[in-house]
Amino acid sequence: MLPLEYFLYLQIIIFLFITPGTPRVVIISYSMNYGVNKCIWTALGDVTANIIQATLVIFVIGSFISDHPLFLSTFKWIGVIYISYLAYDIYNARPKEINSNEIPEKSFFSFYKDGFLVAGTSPKAWMFFPFIFPQFIDFSSNYVVQFLILITTYVVLDFLSLVAYAMLANKLVVWLKANPKTINTISACVLIIIAIIIVITQQY
Repeated sequence: MLPLEYFLYLQIIIFLFITPGTPRVVIISYSMNYGVNKCIWTALGDVTANIIQATLVIFVIGSFISDHPLFLSTFKWIGVIYISYLAYDIYNARPKEINSNEIPEKSFFSFYKDGFLVAGTSPKAWMFFPFIFPQFIDFSSNYVVQFLILITTYVVLDFLSLVAYAMLANKLVVWLKANPKTINTISACVLIIIAIIIVITQQY
């Protein structure tokens, strides 16, 4: 893996991370409803799923995924169903009051699980790791070290971008204090739109 290839890899993943996909929509809504600290668990769940996806693709089932589109299709529908459930859950969530210490009830594991499942069932991730990620690894040399460099870069930048989204969203709470239900409605609608786009565009 040459430095030029690594720079190209950085450009690709940074573009992916600044694009407000499903994990970022969830992070924004959770930040406004529960605060930034709770969102760290969602971000950890997200990157954990990514580590597992990358490991499976490179060391276990990379060729299987390429040869069996039914695998990707199954994950697509699981992801669509879960995104729809999250949209319903977010829409019905009770936003926290501005300047209030009262935080809506939700366990740390629940935050972690949501982040893990959203990333783990994301067709976008299952397309990236089998078809783009391996392109930056030279399997004729020490590919384990290359894998560790690439996945560490991915995880660190992904985690930081998710936390940045959460912090920015938390600052915007003040703007929505007159109508705190607005962000839940918007987030739920965006998630439904994402689910519909996945159904229409992701064909395997």
